[in-house]
Amino acid sequence: MTYAEAYSVRIAAGNLRVIRVSTEIPRTLEVLWATERQAARTGQQALSLDRIVATAIEIADRDGLAALSMARLAERLGSATMSLYRHVANKDELLVFMQDAAPGPPPELPAGWRAGLEAWARALRGVYYAHPWILRVTAGRPPLEPGQLAWLDRALAALQDTAVPVSRRFDMVMTVLNYVRGEAHVTAVLLSGPSDLVTDYAEVITRLVRPERFPALGAAIAAGLFEPDPDEDPSQAFDFGLTRVLDGCQHFIDNG
Repeated sequence: MTYAEAYSVRIAAGNLRVIRVSTEIPRTLEVLWATERQAARTGQQALSLDRIVATAIEIADRDGLAALSMARLAERLGSATMSLYRHVANKDELLVFMQDAAPGPPPELPAGWRAGLEAWARALRGVYYAHPWILRVTAGRPPLEPGQLAWLDRALAALQDTAVPVSRRFDMVMTVLNYVRGEAHVTAVLLSGPSDLVTDYAEVITRLVRPERFPALGAAIAAGLFEPDPDEDPSQAFDFGLTRVLDGCQHFIDNG
């Protein structure tokens, strides 16, 4: 099981029914919610879960997720590979621990919902840029880990003094999160790739696009869409989009 609740859909006698399969909490969540972590921390073991996770994060940050293996991790820690399995069941479990720990605690936010949500968005962007592998590990996974939920809680807290219904506050936070994640997914990949990746992409797409087939895109390319501007701050595009997203939230708060 990946999550606390799992469901199976069956069709019986022409009716669609949702049947609960299990409510068992996975071991990863047991550990992260301190059910087992306290036991893991007792004693004076040189090899601890925290040290394993921190070292795995270092490897993924520096060399990418593909470079992380249990064997390489054990070598870096100076231990036998089998020793890791006393703390981590497998690599999938390790990845859950990593994505929970890597962001660290959420930032303290300034007063006011807009300033708070903007500060939260920029801090989250910083997490994705520092740890781009998180974008792969968390893809399609709603958060249940305490570290992830702490960030969600902090963003919701920024909106708690507004008159917006709780469900809509959650929608606003998800809108901001999805914008930040989408921008980071593209840009962090470009930044972590070869230095000439952007230049190569611009050259290839310019050669492929024909205005008769893609008139709007062709016109944008002809207008210099992919031409480098040495005076342009790389964050300007992010700032523009985030401002527009927050403007939309502002409109909803002001007008309901």
